[in-house]
Amino acid sequence: MMTKIPESINTIFPNSDVDKEHATRLGQAITPTTAEHPGLSGIHTLADSLDAFAARYLLCGMAEKSLDVQYYIWQDDMSGRLLFSALLSAAERGVKVRLLLDDNNTNGLDDTLRLLNAHPNIEVRLFNPFSFRLFRAIGYLTDFARLNRRMHNKSFTVDGEATIIGGRNVGDAYFGAGEQPLFSDLDVLAVGPVVSEVCQDFERYWHCQSVSTLEKVLEVDEERLHDRVTLPENWKNDPIARRYLDRLTTSQFATHLVSRTLSMYWAKTRLLSDDPRKGQGKARNNTLLPQRLLNVIGQPKQEIDIISAYFVPTRAGVAQILGLVRKGVKVAILTNSLAANDVAPVHAGYARWRKKLLRHGVQLFELKPKYDGRYVPHDRGLTGNSGSSLHAKTFSVDKQQVFIGSFNFDPRSAMLNTEMGFVIESAKLAEDIHSRFTQSQKEAAWALRLDRWGRVNWVENSEGKEIVWKKEPHTRFWQRVLVRLVYRLPVEWLL
Repeated sequence: MMTKIPESINTIFPNSDVDKEHATRLGQAITPTTAEHPGLSGIHTLADSLDAFAARYLLCGMAEKSLDVQYYIWQDDMSGRLLFSALLSAAERGVKVRLLLDDNNTNGLDDTLRLLNAHPNIEVRLFNPFSFRLFRAIGYLTDFARLNRRMHNKSFTVDGEATIIGGRNVGDAYFGAGEQPLFSDLDVLAVGPVVSEVCQDFERYWHCQSVSTLEKVLEVDEERLHDRVTLPENWKNDPIARRYLDRLTTSQFATHLVSRTLSMYWAKTRLLSDDPRKGQGKARNNTLLPQRLLNVIGQPKQEIDIISAYFVPTRAGVAQILGLVRKGVKVAILTNSLAANDVAPVHAGYARWRKKLLRHGVQLFELKPKYDGRYVPHDRGLTGNSGSSLHAKTFSVDKQQVFIGSFNFDPRSAMLNTEMGFVIESAKLAEDIHSRFTQSQKEAAWALRLDRWGRVNWVENSEGKEIVWKKEPHTRFWQRVLVRLVYRLPVEWLL
């Protein structure tokens, strides 16, 4: 069922004797390089959307022992089905596959999940599952406190040797465009000591009380199952499928990984992940990701660059940011503009603080929409999936440390959803992130500033000329009115 690519995975791997500790060919390929960097993890950035897809697909083909996969969203579209089929093909080879999905975005996938779970080498589990499968809104009415808490984590771990962590979910919205603005999303492939931390964290979630086996959630009727994992007829003629297949054909990811020529940042890397009891509202405050980030990274001394799809600082967050500014720290923030944002209430939670932040010297940049009038992202709801231009969640501190993961700078990530990410101590990676951030400011974002009357202006440079927008660019009157209404309501804790 797995789509064939020109070069077999079996011919990519070198033949070598397998030791007990790293008893896979992938482990044999990675171990010599990690041994050359004791105590450090290798980090390979996956900024390009199609490369991010190819890495996951090709890693499925490399797997020999295990695939532990954890996602907030897995869409039933071309990339979703391709990766489902890759998991199924791995299971057919004897690989043990564990798939952990948040149940908020599995609508329409019940039959597919049944089919996968029926395979003896695949087990599917769901985080905070809905009791009402067809009319899920009823669940929010009867069980809001639990269902409002979601698992936003994303990880893809192969044979306990390599893992992908970052902001992307699985779906064409995250892989398929290939023409997105800079920093639309960011994942990293990691090898080395931090992979064992991800493996241990997956075990915590797999066995936590918020997670249910598929059998406890869905009735399995084998006679009703139909193979929804297979792709539709003539799927290879689909333009989206062609983009995926072309990248799989040309990708040298697997070759470079096993030949030890894949570009890596070697750095001390630490996993930070929420206690899964957060999904029940039972996690202690000192275990939540924001506090642990502060403990690990400490206070910035010179500068901090923040890239967040949803940025809702709240009164307490604004006070912390302005406290840094008063100490001479340069703060720059890149988030979605209203035209690029798919959740208007979340934008309202940011817009209410723009003037105050600008008055105190914080640099604000808003990413332009990527649709150029052809596609308008629609509001998906507070816990829904993102159609925004920007989906990355990362920040760099003093050009020395970088955080890359699932955490948005908003109350939902801080207090409601479970999150995870890497803290990477690499001056080179931090400098590269800063350079790309600076480039995106010039090419893909509006810079915000206050005019003489204290009103927010959006500024861009086009062919050497400065263009100034007095109102939120590329938005309608009713959108701006909605934002103004929402940010006066006491709903910030939900955003």
